[in-house]
Amino acid sequence: MNATLDSISIVLVYSAIAVYTLAFIFFSLDLARRSAAKPAGASAVAGVGARGSVGGGAGTVVLDKPAAPGREKASPSLRVGVSLTILGFVIHLAATVLRGLAAGRVPWANMFEFSLTMTLIVTGVFLAVLLKEDLRFLGTFVVGLVVLLLGVSTVGFYVGVIPLPPALQSWWLVIHVFVASLATGFFAIGFALSVVQLLQSYRAGLSSEVKQLKMRFLSSLPTAEHLENLAYRINIVGFIFWTFTLIAGAIWAERAWGRYWGWDTKEVWTFIIWVLYAGYIHARATRGWRGSRSAWLAIIGFSAILFNYTIVNLFFKGLHAYSGL
Repeated sequence: MNATLDSISIVLVYSAIAVYTLAFIFFSLDLARRSAAKPAGASAVAGVGARGSVGGGAGTVVLDKPAAPGREKASPSLRVGVSLTILGFVIHLAATVLRGLAAGRVPWANMFEFSLTMTLIVTGVFLAVLLKEDLRFLGTFVVGLVVLLLGVSTVGFYVGVIPLPPALQSWWLVIHVFVASLATGFFAIGFALSVVQLLQSYRAGLSSEVKQLKMRFLSSLPTAEHLENLAYRINIVGFIFWTFTLIAGAIWAERAWGRYWGWDTKEVWTFIIWVLYAGYIHARATRGWRGSRSAWLAIIGFSAILFNYTIVNLFFKGLHAYSGL
């Protein structure tokens, strides 16, 4: 029975990857549509003044004005992309639940299962944030990341259901790893926002003529400042969850190994990530690190998470070696 549930789960995982890939294609088509759209007044670029407008009276047309915050009317490809993402999430959720039923425990005890759950939460956080903020333009970045991580982990890290090592036979497995997944989900959205913010900042420094040729889809997205503010708020939520992850991990370590801290590689990198995001929040709030510097700090922080998730799990020996099973 357990083997059957696990077999159905892996079929659903591949199905979710296929649906997410289709969603990624439709999100990409929406970006292509935005790039192909001719900005208002583009034919009069030669007449653009210092303030980026054509004419000087009441009929002035502002060129390349970034989209104001709010929910724009979605293109058909964007609507299909969101719908496919929701469908992929439902299939992904079913696959994760079946894996847990097959194992008779929570489905995040090894590298494959953590990837399965973490990418599910990344997608869930993205869809939940859409209820509050119109971030559908991030679909290409977020869904593309989910397809990459879920595909690589399924092909490279899949293992059948196996008994838990003694150190994992604890309720702290449920708490610590799930909260770490939640934090990663919020950090992933913050990372995507910071990447788009950097692109928006770079394009803002280009001349009006060059803007008509390079990354025109950015003209329909929120301003760099708005993207930065969104990333900051979302990263703060992720930081709160990561702080709890660090504390819960220390408590679990004391229960399992008799010490709160042992300089294990995984522990060290978890703390490094916390320091990076603490520095990001502190620098932006008190030191005035705004704009590109703020975005780069957020990107470096998420890069450290990916390093911890991949390189540390696979190539470093330590008490957390079971995470690479």
